[in-house]
Amino acid sequence: MKKINDIKLRNKLLISFIFVVFIPVFIVGGFLTNELRQFALKDAKKQASANMERVKERTLEVMNVPLYISNNILFDQRLKQIVNTKYESIYEVVSSYREYNTFQSYRNLYNKEIVNIRFYMENSTLLNDWEIIPVDQQIKNSFWYTTTREGKGLTSWLYLEDETNNDHKYLSLVRRVDFLEYDTSGVLVINVNTKAFNLILSQEAQPTMLVDDQNNIISTNQPGYLGKKLNTIINSKKILAGQTGIFQGNSEGQPTHIFVEAIPLANSLNKVRIVSIITDEDIVGNANRFRRMGVIVAAVSVCVSLLLIYYISKLLSNRLIKLSEQINLVGKGNFNTRILIDGEDEIGQLSKQLELMVNNTRKLLNEVYESNRQKTLLERKQNEIKFKMMASQINPHFLFNALESIRMKAHISGEREIAQVVKLLGKLMRNSIEVGTGKVKLNSEMEVVHSYLEIQKFRHGDRLNYEITIDPLSKNIPIPPLIIQPLVENAVIHGLENKESGGEVSVHTKMKEEGLHVVVTDNGIGISEEKQEAICKLLNEQEEKEGIRIGLRNVHQRLQLTYGNITGLAIDSKEGIGTKISFIIPI
Repeated sequence: MKKINDIKLRNKLLISFIFVVFIPVFIVGGFLTNELRQFALKDAKKQASANMERVKERTLEVMNVPLYISNNILFDQRLKQIVNTKYESIYEVVSSYREYNTFQSYRNLYNKEIVNIRFYMENSTLLNDWEIIPVDQQIKNSFWYTTTREGKGLTSWLYLEDETNNDHKYLSLVRRVDFLEYDTSGVLVINVNTKAFNLILSQEAQPTMLVDDQNNIISTNQPGYLGKKLNTIINSKKILAGQTGIFQGNSEGQPTHIFVEAIPLANSLNKVRIVSIITDEDIVGNANRFRRMGVIVAAVSVCVSLLLIYYISKLLSNRLIKLSEQINLVGKGNFNTRILIDGEDEIGQLSKQLELMVNNTRKLLNEVYESNRQKTLLERKQNEIKFKMMASQINPHFLFNALESIRMKAHISGEREIAQVVKLLGKLMRNSIEVGTGKVKLNSEMEVVHSYLEIQKFRHGDRLNYEITIDPLSKNIPIPPLIIQPLVENAVIHGLENKESGGEVSVHTKMKEEGLHVVVTDNGIGISEEKQEAICKLLNEQEEKEGIRIGLRNVHQRLQLTYGNITGLAIDSKEGIGTKISFIIPI
């Protein structure tokens, strides 16, 4: 630690910059670049898989059409009769062909999916009308014919030349059709429309191909690939061997990711695959560009930062050296030294504070004297306050003692009613004076309410009747003190004061799901709608103002300060009928 402290400030700043900025920037930059590359690769794989799935589904829709047609032709009784008949003349053959138009109907109906249907049959009496073709020796010796004859009725998907269409190559469904009644069989060939495949693949952004099991490129969105073998495009042995999945390889000299997926064809001797090629540059090209840009930006930022840190550290060190020299003069007792460093930064502020400290030192004795004088004055005033507080405690005790003497004298004189009222008044005053900032039980608050109503009952006689109903479940609920008595006082003073007879005040408590529900009701003069709106507005005012219902506002704001805005006073009054004031204390 001592060696570090001995290093000059300028060198410390340079070293800290290297460790705090330079190294972390390159570590984080390298990590983020690698993560960006992996994310790009993962996203490309996900997108390519989604594209392959879309191509597979649409291609399968096209290939299901010839499969459906071949299944129907298996049970075509008219075709079975035509190809198994031994004709005596050309006229008979032509007549039979003229009456049979099933192949033409399929071609017209599914012209987007297929282009031709041919049926090969070993019957020398047949004529070749490019739909029903008698088998010659060349056809017998062909690979596709012999393979299909041995296929036991399973379909094959082969890339074949169509001799009826200028030897143009098509992906074709080839299938043996057995005629058990005649113990014969023929071969059905249905050419799939290459345009349908080209339309599907043309919507893909990346090079995508349909390839048969002989690695012939059947269809592609790259015109230069059409008609070639797959091995001329890629050099992956696994793909050329027929494997599926995601592979890394080379395509036209570029590193690529190759996605291969087979089209699920039912009851087929071979398979057709979808091959999609995405170059690594396409996958991580943006990531590589960001990496290069990040390296350039980081290098420029580091160079600029080095120059700035060098310049700033030189300024700081020069100013600190000057400040150190001035502090040394002050340390030697020279309080007349001017300590001024330009600037509003911490060093400038430090110089100003040091200048202020030097000036204040000259006034130290006067300040100490003044401080002692003020301290003595403060202690004297505190003693006066304590004395006044003691005196203020004597007055209530004197008042309670006087009330007790009056009560005893009235009791001795037989004035029991007066004695009881004086007792209640003393109890009410003691509760009001001794109340603290804590909470009291509902029972204690109701005793205060009862004392107040008894005193008012003594004053008004039959003009006032009251009823207190307490839910047994609510007796021990803690509530703020003097929260119900002001509501009862308001009901008596403002509601019943001008009522000549029959005044009633009721206080009810009830435990509900939301909490303790307290209701104070009177049958007094009530409140007009205008005055009721003014009172509701007054309840939420923050500043103390002269006016009516100050007690209500005090209760309302104490409830909200204690329990939040979910509670507060609710006033429901009708002029000439009475007033109901309620509130809820959440439990």
